[in-house]
Amino acid sequence: MKKLIRYALLMTCLCSFQDGPSDDFCGIKNTAFKEGESVTMKVFYTAAGVYVGAGEATFTTALEKYNGKTVYHCIGDGKSYSFFDNFFKVRDRYETYIDTSNMLPMKFVRNVSEGNTKIYNNVTFNQTAKTAITTNGVYKTTSCIQDVMSAIYYARNINFSKYKVNDKVPFDMFLDDQVYHLYIRYLGKEVVKTKYGKFNAIKFKPLLIKGTMFEGGEKMTAWVSDDPNHLLLRIESPITVGTVKVDMYGYKNLRYPLSSLIEVR
Repeated sequence: MKKLIRYALLMTCLCSFQDGPSDDFCGIKNTAFKEGESVTMKVFYTAAGVYVGAGEATFTTALEKYNGKTVYHCIGDGKSYSFFDNFFKVRDRYETYIDTSNMLPMKFVRNVSEGNTKIYNNVTFNQTAKTAITTNGVYKTTSCIQDVMSAIYYARNINFSKYKVNDKVPFDMFLDDQVYHLYIRYLGKEVVKTKYGKFNAIKFKPLLIKGTMFEGGEKMTAWVSDDPNHLLLRIESPITVGTVKVDMYGYKNLRYPLSSLIEVR
């Protein structure tokens, strides 16, 4: 149960790749989302075709000033439902401040409470000097470094149309005072049915690293809307018994109409 809740509310992965970040993760402009956007994701455990709600996460964006620059202040709040609180209570909050001029993070705050574990880390990025000053010290980073939250919003701006099926899109992420070399594998387009509805979608897989809360290999699959929003629709991964599914369940103030939506359930 601990792995289920942590996996679903973190909404990201730690992967293994040897190359550096691609051009798609170095200084593109945001064309996918706007300030005031709010998206709700719900976490389900499924076995024998039965859905059981485990928790939810809400992602919001605002336009603010930070150190004299205009930034997107993006927040992800995750929580387990009251029933699961009896087994493993989760109250997680992730914040990032993204420079609107290049979509690179300037500051990241992780404040999580998971059972008896509490983690707080405040990170300030110097993209020019390639350093990260955290609650625990100063660390070297790489070019175009992302954090957990900024990577989600940055990835929504990838132009998937220029990739072929099975192409990899690499990028670097800073988490827990370490740099991880990541990638996602583009798998093409398909129609996906979620708890919200049926969508035309873009499909991809991350390669998960062994030694984290995930098993190694490309077992996780994600779908984003095949429209200019590139809205995250579903994340799915098998576990020992059953499957974890994280579905988009509600949205407000998208930048564009959700034209990928075929029908609502």
